[in-house]
Amino acid sequence: MTDMVHGAAPAAARVSDTYRWTQLAIGVAAMVMIANYQYGWTFFVPDIQKEFGWDRASIQLAFTLFVLFETWLVPIEGWFVDKYGPRVVVLIGGILCAIGWAINAEATTLNGYYLGMIVAGIGAGGVYGTCVGNALKWFPDKRGLAAGITAAGFGAGSALTVAPIQAMIKDSGFQSTFLYFGLGQGMIIVVLAFFLFAPKAGQVPAAVKNTHVIQTRRDYEPSEVIRNPIFWLMYFMFVIVGAGGLMITANLKPIAVDWKIDNIPVTLMAMTMTAVTFAATIDRILNGLTRPFFGWVSDKIGRENTMFIAFGLEGLGIWALYVFGQDPIWFVVLSGLVFFAWGEIYSLFPSTCTDTFGSKFATTNAGLLYTAKGTAALLVPVANYMQQSSGSWDRVFLIAAGANILASLLALVVLKPWRRSVIATAIA
Repeated sequence: MTDMVHGAAPAAARVSDTYRWTQLAIGVAAMVMIANYQYGWTFFVPDIQKEFGWDRASIQLAFTLFVLFETWLVPIEGWFVDKYGPRVVVLIGGILCAIGWAINAEATTLNGYYLGMIVAGIGAGGVYGTCVGNALKWFPDKRGLAAGITAAGFGAGSALTVAPIQAMIKDSGFQSTFLYFGLGQGMIIVVLAFFLFAPKAGQVPAAVKNTHVIQTRRDYEPSEVIRNPIFWLMYFMFVIVGAGGLMITANLKPIAVDWKIDNIPVTLMAMTMTAVTFAATIDRILNGLTRPFFGWVSDKIGRENTMFIAFGLEGLGIWALYVFGQDPIWFVVLSGLVFFAWGEIYSLFPSTCTDTFGSKFATTNAGLLYTAKGTAALLVPVANYMQQSSGSWDRVFLIAAGANILASLLALVVLKPWRRSVIATAIA
C-alpha cells in the first residue's frame, strides 16, 4: 500500500517459465516470417537480370539498401520498444514488409527495386530488433541461448521455403512470387504482434552468476554506450565478420553460376537436389542452428572464448570454400560450414552488449550494435565490383577469410581483458 501512496508501481509476480518460453516462441515465429525478405533475395537476382539486362552489382545494391535500412533504424525502433512495448513496432513492421515486396512485384526500374527493398528493410528491422531485445529482457539468466533461439528464427526461417520460392519463380514468374510471399508473410507478422509483451519488474529471474559470463550491475543509457570505446571495438569486429557472410548470402547463386555448378545434381544424406538449392537449404538450417548452439556455449564458457572458436572456424571455412568449392559436393558442405560459423554473431554480439551495458535499455543498445550489419552490407557491392573488375572471386574470399581470423584474435586478446576491466570499474 505504501508503494501505491508514493506512486511507485509494485513489482509484478514472477511469471512461469511456460509464459516466458511462449513469448520467446512468438518472437521466433515473427523472425521466421521476415527471413525470406533477406535470405530469399538471391533467388530473384538472376531472373531480374535476365528480364531487364541490368548488371549484377547494380541489382545487388537493392540488397545492400535492404540491410542498411533493416539495421540502421533499429536503435530508433528500439527506443520506441523500450518506451511503448514491442507490439506496435512489430505490427507496423509487418505492414511495411508486405508493402516492400508488393512494390518489388510491380517494379520495372532499379529505383523501384531500391524503394521496395528499403521499405521491406525498415519493416524487417523493426521486427528483428524488437524480438531480439524482448528475448534479452525475458531471459537474463539464459541470455546467449534466448538471443540465439530468436535469431535462429531469422537464420533458418527461410529453409523450408527455398524450394517453394524457386518453384514459384519458375512456374509463375518472380513478380508473382514477390507479391504472394510478401503479402502472406507480412500478414502473419501483423497477427503475431498482438501477442507480444515486454516483462514487468519482478516477472523474470535475476541475471546469471557465472565466472565465465561477466555481467554488469549498471544500466548504461544509449548516449553513454556510443561514447564508450569498447562498444566501437565490438562494432568493428561485428562489421568485419558480418561482411563475409552477407557477401555469400547475397551472392550464393551468382557464385554457383560463375563456377558452373548451380544446376549440377548433388546427393547427400539420401537426398538429391541441384547444388545451389541443396546449399541454400543446408545453409539456412545451419545458419539457424548455430545461433542457439553458440549462444548456449557462450553461456557456459564465456562470450569471447566462443567468439575465438567461431570466428576462427569461419575464417577457415571461407578459405576452404575458395579452395575446394568449385566441386559441387564441397560447395554444399563448405558453404554450410561457412554459415554455421557465421550466424552466431547474431546471438553473441547482442548478449555481449547487454552483459556489458545492462538490460534496462537492451533493445536500443543492442540495436546500436546491430547497425554494424548495415555497415558490413556496404561492403557487398564492393565485393561485386572487385569480382567484376578481376573476373574472379579470389580476392573477395581471401580478404573475408583474413578478416575473420583477425576478429577471432581480437576477441581473445583485446575484447576479453578490456571488457572485464570495464565491468569491474562500473561495479566499483
